[in-house]
Amino acid sequence: MTGKIQLTASEIASTWTNYIEDCMSKCVLSYFLKIVEDEEIKPIVQYSYDLSNAHIEKLTSLFNEEGIPVPVGFTIKEDVNLNAPRMYCDVFILTYINHMAKVGLLGYSGFLSMSVRDDMRANFMEGLQETAKLYDLSSQVALSKGVFVRAPYIDYQTKTDFVDSKKYLSGISFFSKQRPLNAVEISHLYMNIQTNLMGSKLALSFAQGSPRENIQTYMQRGRDISKKHVQIFTKTLLDNNIQPPITSDASITDSTTPPFSDKLALFQIGFMSASGMGNYATASAASQRSDLIGNYQRLSLEIAQYAKDGADLMIQNSWLEEPPGTTDKQDLIKKKETK
Repeated sequence: MTGKIQLTASEIASTWTNYIEDCMSKCVLSYFLKIVEDEEIKPIVQYSYDLSNAHIEKLTSLFNEEGIPVPVGFTIKEDVNLNAPRMYCDVFILTYINHMAKVGLLGYSGFLSMSVRDDMRANFMEGLQETAKLYDLSSQVALSKGVFVRAPYIDYQTKTDFVDSKKYLSGISFFSKQRPLNAVEISHLYMNIQTNLMGSKLALSFAQGSPRENIQTYMQRGRDISKKHVQIFTKTLLDNNIQPPITSDASITDSTTPPFSDKLALFQIGFMSASGMGNYATASAASQRSDLIGNYQRLSLEIAQYAKDGADLMIQNSWLEEPPGTTDKQDLIKKKETK
């Protein structure tokens, strides 16, 4: 475009990712709007849906202005069955939106930090502010209903202190007792229990609804991985005499009619797997006990393999959309030589 600086690779990547994720969110929320009954939760779903819809319209205009092909993404017509019976209860819907808002806050902060052009920074700054409002609104409703799960409480310290021994970093010792978890480590254990509980229930619902046996098997495997990780993190808290978070009954129904396409289900699980790996990397870097670091790194590899297998399933079905990339120069040379 004349007079406008071209988008950088980072800005294109952020815009493309933002578009795909909002397409998925719009589809999921369109079904939630159809089934939600609670009069306090419904406005949260509507606000979230309106945000995704507005983002899609804005990003579509940007793609067209820049001469970049608009991604296929997901559509309500192709990827949602609005006539499907209720699969999720209202508390699950609220918990899902609250969780995705937290993921969105991390996403938009990343998009913003990788953007330079004025309009791109303004767009992602606005998205960050809107997502923060969504998190705040959904948290308020969850708190008012008594379904917001807080992190564990600990006693206030009476004075500051400094680490006086390398044993502070050791989590595994046959000769001395492990030191107690610190507040930073507790917060990450709590968060990763919460995200795995959400992932487990989503995977179960997708397995319950999918007509394909290989997708059912894959989703059940994801549920089992999440349950195992929850058990590991919960045991760590209990071993330190800390009560793990107790969730409300944010459950799914016994419906076997799929509200979403397998394409969308696989993408959603892949999206959450990527988010989980990011959470584990952050937790590993923030934790100071070696046993915690080892657990996060070991479990990250398990999620990475699971995500890779999910991507393979999407490729087999021609569902995995390729992000914008650069031209293969070697391929151009070979084509020129064959002429």
